[in-house]
Parts: sequence; structure tokens; C-alpha cells
Amino acid sequence: MNCRPGCAACCIAPSISSPIPGMPQGKPAGVPCVQLDAAGGCRLFGRPERPRVCGGLQPSAEMCGAEDDGGRHARRYLLQLEAATAPP
Repeated sequence: MNCRPGCAACCIAPSISSPIPGMPQGKPAGVPCVQLDAAGGCRLFGRPERPRVCGGLQPSAEMCGAEDDGGRHARRYLLQLEAATAPP
């Protein structure tokens, strides 16, 4: 499965604990990454400074949903996953 244009759920919903250029402390869940461009793409895609967790997150029908809904399903899914895996 390929990313849907403009979705950007994976650049907004999950927290990232490793440094990101422009966000040296990482980012909290629900906050857009500073590397997210206006078209919903990652400015670091394919570059070595992209956090490893970002490269490991791959689109899937389970995460993204069956239909293009502007990323709503993916954001809900990722925020639920974030809550389920957050430390107590």
C-alpha cells in the first residue's frame, strides 16, 4: 500500500522520542512535525536524518482504512496505538 497524498497522519499522530531537525527533543503525539510540508509530505523522506521510527512506519489497510478519508482513520488508529503503548 502507498501513502495517500496529503494524509500526513504518521507525521502528526505519533510521538517521536528521538531528535528531529528543528525538534531536538522529538515531538509529542498529536503535534505536527516541523518537517511536514504544506502538501502533507515529509521534507526528510529518504534522508539519513529522518528518525528511524518514521521509516519503520509503513502504510497498511489496517492503519489507513479502506477508503481515502483525508487521514481521519489513520490519525484515530495511530492515536489509539499511542495511548495503548504509552508508559503508565
